[in-house]
Amino acid sequence: MLSPDYIVGLVDGEGCFYVNVRPKRPHTRNPHVETHFYVKLVERDRHLLEEVKDTFGCGRIYIQRDRRKNHRVCYRYEINSKENIQNVIIPFFKKYPLRSQKRNDFDAFCEVAEIIEAGRHKTPEGLKSVQRIKDRMNIKARRVRKICTLGGNAK
Repeated sequence: MLSPDYIVGLVDGEGCFYVNVRPKRPHTRNPHVETHFYVKLVERDRHLLEEVKDTFGCGRIYIQRDRRKNHRVCYRYEINSKENIQNVIIPFFKKYPLRSQKRNDFDAFCEVAEIIEAGRHKTPEGLKSVQRIKDRMNIKARRVRKICTLGGNAK
């Protein structure tokens, strides 16, 4: 079991709170809104992800291959179950607050989780609220992805 302080530091550096909004599909009534928490580390540090998983008692670890030349094989520990987000992740990080900018992402993540829990994400107004909140999250990470997508990494 890892200490709460270690997990907070790890998540401050390598974690992500993410909201995914999937458009309405022909066989569904509403767009689908999902909350995801993950930590991604290089292959040699996978054992730390196993310890995080053991500490939280939920989630899965996936291999995440990247085809870009300057990237290595990574592993990703992820929780996307609504119940585990509500009952494990949110209470943990409310009790042991993050210390970096990621704390703002977590606060926004909690707002979206409340909207989902109340079922308001199924209304047009609620979905707009989710999208506005989502647009405030992970801003620095989006800039990096955008730069990489447009022209790749500089040499």
